[in-house]
Amino acid sequence: MKNTMMPHHRMTRQRQVILEEIRNDKTHPTADEIYEKVRKRIPRISMGTVYRNLDMLASSGLIKRLEPGRSQMRFDGDITDHYHLTCVKCGRIEDILFESPENSIETLERALGHLTKYGVFGHRLEFFGLCSICRREEDVTGLVSLAAR
Repeated sequence: MKNTMMPHHRMTRQRQVILEEIRNDKTHPTADEIYEKVRKRIPRISMGTVYRNLDMLASSGLIKRLEPGRSQMRFDGDITDHYHLTCVKCGRIEDILFESPENSIETLERALGHLTKYGVFGHRLEFFGLCSICRREEDVTGLVSLAAR
């Protein structure tokens, strides 16, 4: 993988391990969760070092910092444009994947760019609902309550 860091930031071992842990974790981890994983590989790393490196990696565009409005900031190792669903029950964040290219983000941005007088460079859209796990639990709970009637 090409190193896309800004020239004045070298890829230290600590940064590399933090980056690897985020990219390997599809749950959009918090800084605390990242710290716990990194500590398994670098036991003497401090929380402050993890926070500073997360900030630098996000500023460099190597990871995404998911916007505030959550109880804890979360990070995403997938820097491609994609949507998220935040579960209103458990707080889990899942990526929303389109089933076909016709429904892609690029199609939406192109259409909006043609419909308005503004040049569209990007957007931010988040969905709220039940994650796949909580939805399954709701389905099971609903079936149990129906059976009890």
